[in-house]
Amino acid sequence: MSFSNDFETRSLQWVFTAGSPVRPTAWYLALYTVAPSDTGGGTEVSASGTAYAREAVTFTVSGNTATNSAALEYATATATFGTVVAVGVFDASTSGNLIAYASLAANKTIDTGDILRIPAGDLDVTLD
Repeated sequence: MSFSNDFETRSLQWVFTAGSPVRPTAWYLALYTVAPSDTGGGTEVSASGTAYAREAVTFTVSGNTATNSAALEYATATATFGTVVAVGVFDASTSGNLIAYASLAANKTIDTGDILRIPAGDLDVTLD
């Protein structure tokens, strides 16, 4: 995963300045049909009529890697999500700030009736 420019700036402010940003207390995983970039953007799966919503995610940290500590399961799609090509970690269930993002190793089409599951330990955020 890569960190967004906004999050990199807020991280530097937190480390090096007084009155720095407040640390997020919750994280949410978004699904994208067009990948975001360092500056944000991309196309998040539409919540309109699909039952899609960002899922809360928790992490454990070991060394330079944060890994999802529990499985994530999205609601059964009531309409196609489209082809998911990337994910993003946000600090809010809607809107909010993109913290990190990554393209999937393999794109995944989510059709009506499908349930997307991400097992515990399958989502890594690594600092190199």
